[in-house]
Amino acid sequence: MNFTFWLLVWFCGLTLAEDVPETEVTTETGSCFPDMCKFLKEFGAMKEKQKRMETRLKETENQVLELKKKETFKIAFSAATGGGGPIGPFSTATTIIYRTVITNVGNAYNQHTGIFAAPVAGVYYFTFFYHAGGGQIVSVALVKNNEVIVTAYDHKTSHDGADNGGNAAFLQLQQGDQVYMRLSANTHVWGNSQLTTFSGVLVYPL
Repeated sequence: MNFTFWLLVWFCGLTLAEDVPETEVTTETGSCFPDMCKFLKEFGAMKEKQKRMETRLKETENQVLELKKKETFKIAFSAATGGGGPIGPFSTATTIIYRTVITNVGNAYNQHTGIFAAPVAGVYYFTFFYHAGGGQIVSVALVKNNEVIVTAYDHKTSHDGADNGGNAAFLQLQQGDQVYMRLSANTHVWGNSQLTTFSGVLVYPL
């Protein structure tokens, strides 16, 4: 398109130079092929309009991308075990499934498996709390990709009717990293919709 434009400019200029005296070239530039000159003006206006439209389109695309990023970065969940009885003891270490979802912005927590999978790389904050009977051992751990990060523990006692505890940690995660709660073998917690909980939130993406 640029070649055609300059070819037309050259042709009109050449015709002006050959057919019109020099004094008339400076005063009557529109006298040679008026339709051609009009076309060139309209063509230039169309090019300018196209540039403005392309600029606006690019701005709109950038705005859409920013909105998508903001939606992706909204990640937070809280869930409780639910029920109303003991969870465990089991003969092997077991992932605790928090079936009662309180909030799950971003849908990164799976209430069927108890696992949170990071949708984006970033720094996350996780907390957990438990309630348990004092007559059994409590041992729970916050786990990242099968690596124990922090734990909470309580001994079995004959004089303590109930135990409560918890812990928290900031974790740097890559996309797809999994975080969950693990109940150690031969220990227990008490299932409840308000007391035994697991929560996490994206602090900022990386």
